[in-house]
Amino acid sequence: MEIERHKTDVLIIGAGGAGLFAAVHALQTNPDLDVTIAVKGLLGKCGCTRMVQGGYNVALDPRDSLERHFMDTIAGGKWLPRQDLAWTLIEKSVERIQELENELGCFFDRNPDGSLHQKAFAGQTFDRTVHKGDLTGIEIINRLIERAWSLGLNKLEEHRAIALVPAKDGSAISGVLFINMRTGTYHFVQAKAVLLGTGGGPTMYRYHTPSGDKSCDGMAMVADLGLKLRDMEMVQFHPTGLLAGTGTRMTGTVLEEGLRGAGGYLLNGAGKRFMHDYHPDGERATRDIVSRSIYAEMDKGNTSPNGGVYIEMKHLGPEIVAKKFKGMVERCADCGFDLAGDRVEVVPTAHYMMGGLEFEPDGTTALPGLFAAGEDCGGVHGANRLGGNGVANSTVFGGIAGDSMGRAVTAGSLWRDPDEHMIGKAVARAEQPFGNSGSENINDLREALYASMWDKVGIVRNHDGLISAQSDLDSFTEALNAIPIGSGERRFNLTWHDWQNLDSLIAVSKIITSAALAREDSRGAHFRDDFPDTGKLEETCYTQVQKNDSGLQVNMVPVVFSIVKPGQSLIEDEAGAPS
Repeated sequence: MEIERHKTDVLIIGAGGAGLFAAVHALQTNPDLDVTIAVKGLLGKCGCTRMVQGGYNVALDPRDSLERHFMDTIAGGKWLPRQDLAWTLIEKSVERIQELENELGCFFDRNPDGSLHQKAFAGQTFDRTVHKGDLTGIEIINRLIERAWSLGLNKLEEHRAIALVPAKDGSAISGVLFINMRTGTYHFVQAKAVLLGTGGGPTMYRYHTPSGDKSCDGMAMVADLGLKLRDMEMVQFHPTGLLAGTGTRMTGTVLEEGLRGAGGYLLNGAGKRFMHDYHPDGERATRDIVSRSIYAEMDKGNTSPNGGVYIEMKHLGPEIVAKKFKGMVERCADCGFDLAGDRVEVVPTAHYMMGGLEFEPDGTTALPGLFAAGEDCGGVHGANRLGGNGVANSTVFGGIAGDSMGRAVTAGSLWRDPDEHMIGKAVARAEQPFGNSGSENINDLREALYASMWDKVGIVRNHDGLISAQSDLDSFTEALNAIPIGSGERRFNLTWHDWQNLDSLIAVSKIITSAALAREDSRGAHFRDDFPDTGKLEETCYTQVQKNDSGLQVNMVPVVFSIVKPGQSLIEDEAGAPS
């Protein structure tokens, strides 16, 4: 099959905060570069950063400190984060928020004295979350895309990446193979440097926050290359996803953490506040604790009509709530709910993947020429991401990776000849469903994946459930390999892309399940009721998963406490709990 080919100096996959910041910084570092950004959707209209509601954590207040933010992040991550990555996040977020405001023109909310307003988020000992109402991500992406367009980027919109292609000698990255969704044809882009910024997207769970086109494609592609992923069992469930019933895609949409930070109540089906029964911090406990507490109420049957619980804000004053959380109130109103003056049903919703590709603080990876940033990467957050650290992660490391690529690609850099066998293999896999003749359909398989991952690899896990999930996932692979997609038309064939979404999701679900089975303790987002204790913090290990010819190999690797050790602190009081 004919494949369109072209060359660029720097190729960026993904147009969220990581991808756009990488593009901007690469061109600022080296204006002579030819930079191409490729995205599944439309530039400025897709990616999870645009959906960020809550805000951006940064230590700006004189009463706060880098050390306090760092300790909150390490304590919140249950001592699992790679500490040099966490410190880079904390330190560079100050520089990045100033860049966002003063260079890119983001209008964040301010106090009467003109200083940036910072609100409370769970699991933090200081109110340090900068925001634009509850629509922070839209503000950031709008300003970023304006800057990116002004720099003269090449863009490949509605291009789906299906394979990272190494050089024929395996020494480095050569480029990326895409499907042009508009034409249905294949497109190989050869590049001297490639940034993986496709984001995560745990849409293999029944309730999830990202849009349906987010399907962990980047993680699936790096796994196919045999690169190492860490912390993949750590899937974060946001405690309060809108529960609007089964007939709407609005179910799962986040109702942001600032609602609880501002004093919102969580109530069970009987209208009783329950969070203080589970943790002294109540509604302001970390996301993993709140999610498990809600799940426990659901398991007891103490639920709202649709099977979740309620969030209530009216005691704060409906007019105040409507002003402070305009976006949330309007979003609920679109579904017929009154967030400001009544109760709204919520459910924990799969939100963010703390695990991902192993990478270095400068954005490099084990494969020369391949850089990575954002939710594709593991090690920054450990077992639990603090709300507000996510968009900071994408923008901080996206900018750093852009700087690194700008320095790495010089006039003397050469393109590497691709491994044509890998290209042919990827095309054959993508073409497979056109020749299938099975009787199952994609929707039924998707629902089966939702149920298995939610029930067996979700908020509460155990050995028997994980083993059962592994069996399910093997059967899902067999079913997917037999499912036909009907029409042979390739232009905007959404069923074809649904098939490929499921291919990625099943592959990454196997990695999540294998890592969860290997971790025989409980910490952060990973809770096993057959191993409920955390164990000795000084013996903390992270999971490392690598795909090889025999399957998935999982190793437990000791965490290096390079800055602070368990039992020590960089601050005088306790981190990881609200003041």
